[in-house]
Amino acid sequence: MQLSNEKKETLISPYGGYLKNLLVDRDEAEELKRYAETLPSMLLSERAVCDLELLGTGAFSPLDRFMDSGTYARVLSEMRLQNDHLFPIPITLPVGEETPLKENSEIALRDQKQNLLAVLRVEDVYEWSRADYCEKVLGTQSVRHPLVMESQGWGSRFVSGPVRVLRLPEHYDFPELRFTPQQVRLELDAIGNPNVVAFQTRNPLHRAHEEMTKRAAEEVEGVLLMHPVVGLTKPGDTDHYSRVRTYKVLTEKYYEKDRVLLALLPLAMRLAGPREALWHAVIRRNYGANYFIVGRDHASPGVDENGRPFYGPHDALELVKRFSSELGVGVIPFDELIYDPEEKIYKERSDLKKGATTIALSGTSIRRDYLNKGLPIPEWFMRPDVSRILQEAYPPKDRRGICIWFTGLSGSGKSTTAEILTVMLTSHGRRVTLLDGDVVRTHLSAGLGFDKTGRDANVRRIGFVASEIARHGGVAVCAAISPYIGTRDEVRKMVGDGFVEVFVATPLEVCERRDPKGLYAKARRGEIENFTGVDDTYEPPQSPELALDTVHNTAEDNARSIIEFLQQSGFLGM
Repeated sequence: MQLSNEKKETLISPYGGYLKNLLVDRDEAEELKRYAETLPSMLLSERAVCDLELLGTGAFSPLDRFMDSGTYARVLSEMRLQNDHLFPIPITLPVGEETPLKENSEIALRDQKQNLLAVLRVEDVYEWSRADYCEKVLGTQSVRHPLVMESQGWGSRFVSGPVRVLRLPEHYDFPELRFTPQQVRLELDAIGNPNVVAFQTRNPLHRAHEEMTKRAAEEVEGVLLMHPVVGLTKPGDTDHYSRVRTYKVLTEKYYEKDRVLLALLPLAMRLAGPREALWHAVIRRNYGANYFIVGRDHASPGVDENGRPFYGPHDALELVKRFSSELGVGVIPFDELIYDPEEKIYKERSDLKKGATTIALSGTSIRRDYLNKGLPIPEWFMRPDVSRILQEAYPPKDRRGICIWFTGLSGSGKSTTAEILTVMLTSHGRRVTLLDGDVVRTHLSAGLGFDKTGRDANVRRIGFVASEIARHGGVAVCAAISPYIGTRDEVRKMVGDGFVEVFVATPLEVCERRDPKGLYAKARRGEIENFTGVDDTYEPPQSPELALDTVHNTAEDNARSIIEFLQQSGFLGM
C-alpha cells in the first residue's frame, strides 16, 4: 500500500466496521454476577485474561469470542475468519479434562485470584493438535520457542461460545495510560489528525527508535500512537514497569505534544514473527491507526537451539505488505538508522558519506552490556533519562538474582555439591537460599505423591520460590531430581535470564551402587513405586548450562567449576 499524505476527515474505521464490545451494562452486570455464583468456574491463565480483555473491548474485532473449531481450522490454514476477514493468530481458550463442560451450559470465567470476569455459554468443545498449531502458527516445534514450550501445559481441548464480560481485569499500574480502543479513538479525535501511525514495542526505546518514530509521523503528516505491549512478552524482556516509565519520560520531554499519544496494550504476545506482525496491524487498526511501523525481526523470539533465527529478518515486513491494501493499513518499514559520530546524528545507510565513521551496534546487546557492567549508557545511544531508569531497575549483572538448578538421579550428588556451592557463594558476599528437594517435600510439599502430577507440582513450587528469590536479587540454589524436561523448562521461564541448569550426570549404575538411603534397593523389591530411574523416566537436559562428572571429580571440584562458570558469565564477581 502506498503511503499517502492526504488527510482524511475521520479516523479509519475499526476492522469489520465497528468495535465488538462484549461488556454488559451495569444493571445486567449485577444480575449476571448473582447468576454466575450458581455456575461452575474456570480459572483463566494470565494469557487467557489478556485475550479476554482485548476481546471484551473490541481490540480483536471483528472477532467476538474465543474461536470455535471451524474458525480455528481456517485461521490455521488460511489466516482468515469464517467471514473472510484477515486474522492470522488463533484466539483460543484451552481447558483440561478436569473441567466438566456440556454444550449449551454456562461457565463463569475467573482470574487466578478468583475475581469474576465473564460468563461463557459453551457452544463448541473440540480437541486440537499441538504439533499442528505450532507448525502452522509458529513455523516450528522447537521447545526453544517460548510458546511451543508454554503450549505443552495447555489443556487438550479448546472451548468456544458467546461471552458476556462483567468487568475488565483490574490494573493498578499506570491507570492514566490504560485506554480501551474506543478511548484511544476519542483521544486521537481530540488531537484532530486522522492520520495515525502505530508503533509496536516491548523494549526500552533507543535514540534510533525515537528518530525513526518521529520521521514516520512526519512522513504521513500524522500522529504517532506509541503502543507498547504490557501483557506477556518474551521471557527475559525488561519488565513493563520500567519500560513504561521510560516511555512516559520520552513522550513528555522529547516529542511534540500534539504529535504523540502514549497508550498501553495488554496483549499476550505469541512471538509468531510474520503472522504476529499482521495481527498487530489488525489490532492497531481497531485502535484508530491507518499506518503501522514494521521492524526488522518483528515479534521474533530470537534463535533456536542450533543458533538459527526462527524467522527471516524481513519476513514480517513482506507479509504485512502483502495484505496492506486489503487491511487498509499502510506499512512503514523500520529502516536501519546508523549513528554518525562526526555529525552526531542518525542517518539511513544510503545517506552516509563514503568512508564515514559510523556506529551500528545491536540495540539489545549494547544496552545489556552497559547495564551488566553498571555503567551509564552513552547519550548518543539512549537518552540519559531513560538510562537512569534502567540503571535503577537493573543493577550490575554480578548483583542480580540467579537460580542455580541442580537436576539428576537420586544419589547423583546434587545435594552435596549444592551445599558446598552455597557456602562458596556466601563467602563471595551473595545472599543464598538452598532449596533441597527432600527438605522442600517436608515443609512445602507435604502430602504430594511421587507420580508425575505430584513430582511436577513439587518442582513448580520450588521453581516459584526460586523465581521470587531471584527477582529480589538473591541466589537460589535448588537441588531436586526434577525428572521431566517440560517442567524444568517451565521453571526456566519463571526465572528468566538468571536460570542456570546444572546436570549432575552420574550414571544410574553408579547411583545404585552408592544408594545412600537404600531407596534403589526398595524400588527394585517393589516397595517403592514410581521411582525415577527404576520404574519412572528421567529425561536428561538437552542443553544444560553445565554438566558435572561426579565419578572422576569431587563435589568440591564440581562446586568450584560452577563458581568459575558464574564468574565467566558475569553472574559473580571475581
